[in-house]
Amino acid sequence: MFKKEYLEPNAGFSQVVKVETKETITLYISGQIGSGSNLEEQSIATFKNMDELLKTCKASFQDVVKMNTYIVNFNPEIDLPIFRKVRRSFLGETDYPASTLVGVSVLGNREWLIEIEAIAVISKL
Repeated sequence: MFKKEYLEPNAGFSQVVKVETKETITLYISGQIGSGSNLEEQSIATFKNMDELLKTCKASFQDVVKMNTYIVNFNPEIDLPIFRKVRRSFLGETDYPASTLVGVSVLGNREWLIEIEAIAVISKL
């Protein structure tokens, strides 16, 4: 048996769905975005938003087991080093979550350059 809780609901989605069992809490975090004029600024803001949501749920980036990243007009030679630098500043040097990075033509708003969603698991034992 499990319990579901919808955190910070918006029109049509929740920022986080928290699923709790006797042994674990799993956080399903909706795609986060951030403001800024370029990919680096938006990436930093996006990771900060993710960090705040994790802290609200008494979790951290160490609890993230899966991360999906979407970057608009992705150019691996230019964008990947920027993304990796920012990610490293929040997640450290080792023990990265399973990850997917996808280049897309547009996100939910034409000003957004990056969106990141994540799944985190917290042990209750």
